[in-house]
Amino acid sequence: MLDYGRIEDAEKEINGKLHRTPLFHSTTFSKMFSCDVYFKMENFQKTGSFKSRGAMVKFSRLTGDQKKMGVITASAGNHAQGVAFAAAYYGIDAKIVMPETTPPTKINAVQSYGGKVILKGNSYDEAHEYATKISVEEKREFIEAYNDEDIIAGQGTIGLEILEDVKPDIVIVPIGGGGLISGISFALKSSDRNIRVIGVESEKANSMELSLKEDKIVPYTSNDTIADGIAVKYPGNITFELVKKYVDSVVTVSDENIAYALFKLLEREKVLVEPSGAAGLAALFESKIDVKGRKVVIVLSGGNINFLLLSNIIYRAMEMEDKLLRLEFKIPDHPGTMEKIVSAISSSGANIYHAEVDNLNKDTPIGYQYLLFTINILDRERIEELLGNLDKLGYKYRIVG
Repeated sequence: MLDYGRIEDAEKEINGKLHRTPLFHSTTFSKMFSCDVYFKMENFQKTGSFKSRGAMVKFSRLTGDQKKMGVITASAGNHAQGVAFAAAYYGIDAKIVMPETTPPTKINAVQSYGGKVILKGNSYDEAHEYATKISVEEKREFIEAYNDEDIIAGQGTIGLEILEDVKPDIVIVPIGGGGLISGISFALKSSDRNIRVIGVESEKANSMELSLKEDKIVPYTSNDTIADGIAVKYPGNITFELVKKYVDSVVTVSDENIAYALFKLLEREKVLVEPSGAAGLAALFESKIDVKGRKVVIVLSGGNINFLLLSNIIYRAMEMEDKLLRLEFKIPDHPGTMEKIVSAISSSGANIYHAEVDNLNKDTPIGYQYLLFTINILDRERIEELLGNLDKLGYKYRIVG
């Protein structure tokens, strides 16, 4: 059974092997939400996420025979890196089964820590099934991603560190399978039952929320979310019981607000997180949690992000803030016409970031040009000025969403 002593032992076990991540107070977000906002920076942890904590603790408690036979796990992301890192530290052979659709950057990261990657299946579930089969055939210890008390104890060390740095009123934690929030909530509530612990899921992968409502484990119906780090099919039986007992509530947030929170962290604090790591802050943007006047800790669970996704998030966020505008034109193919449009754009203080000219666009009438401008602009007031300038020219245009 999980007890406070196991988390204290876990803290001793990882001491000197992993980073003691900082707790950062944000003046910007404190003013924005009328409270004291602190970020627990697990994106600064070795391997780029909290997962290395649980993995290191689990590996430290393997028996001699288990270490000799090696380990195996299934993961498409941070857990894979955490296991590979811990295996390298303890000198244990590790196989990591990843879906065939895993981005090359994630595969390379696991291999860089010494993990032997096996690509199998088109989903995590198929990879997990294959890893379980290999575990039995080769007598390898299967390392669970979250439904394991040693893993949970390792993640619970984050709770101990928070308590050493600040006395919070509210702690906000992303939820996938529940290992992170189980460990943190157990550690916090064991010290002070008055601390509120709130979990955050993507509304597109809300298995924990559904399970709590039904009082039984319920799988989600979609995993079409950018927050792949918290997109699990269902919580574990151990984590589900711990969440029921120690977590005060679970809320869901949209992918749009997860992306926006990620962008604002990067813009205002110069902190890069992955989408799942931004879920807690997204809950404040959606006003899902009453934090006014409170001391609030938000766990930034990881920082491993696909850079192509990051670029897309930045563009979308700038559109939300009326700082990026895409305009589509079909104009008469006459000399000087494009120059007039460019002049109208520049006179409003806007900058053309990207321009596309395609006279062969099949939907463009003969004798016309197709133009697509991506424009960086200051704010909504300048946008209205720009659109007014274009209306005066009389050319038809469309704002591309």
